[in-house]
Amino acid sequence: MRIISGKYKGRQLNVPKGLPVRPTTDRTKEALFNILNNELYWEDTDVLDLFSGTGNISLEAWSRGARSVTSVDQNGKCVATIKKLAGELKINDAKVIQMNVWQYVRNCTDQFDLIFMDPPYAMPQQEDLVKLIFERGLLKPKGLLVVEHTTQLTMQSLSNFDFEKVYGSSTLSFFIND
Repeated sequence: MRIISGKYKGRQLNVPKGLPVRPTTDRTKEALFNILNNELYWEDTDVLDLFSGTGNISLEAWSRGARSVTSVDQNGKCVATIKKLAGELKINDAKVIQMNVWQYVRNCTDQFDLIFMDPPYAMPQQEDLVKLIFERGLLKPKGLLVVEHTTQLTMQSLSNFDFEKVYGSSTLSFFIND
């Protein structure tokens, strides 16, 4: 895993083997951040990374200067990995939470400019989690929700859907809080 751009550009991050994750590929991550760079001013951006796994997206957002990043994953080994990698990069204010994502979304009172969600592809009811994020008001006005999911799943019929991009077997669906 490597950081593509920003303060930590080019840094290789060693992730332990055996984590129960499917990290976003460098190609998909680079495409995602190219799109986001045209939509966000990072220094004013509060990011929520759901199902954060290795912290790949969280650490990239930190590198690009995000104002705050909150990483949520229920797996203790993933949370420990994110904390370790953030420590290696000297990110002292990394907010890493070990919790079931559904529980976090139901109880969260914060709002974010960007929410990235990369659930296990086989997770049922992904669309319901998207709806819950909007029902709970977790996005600021004009905030973006990006969901990485299998190409077999379509989210185009959901409210607030804006567009999607396909990268191999992965799709990025973009939603905006109008």
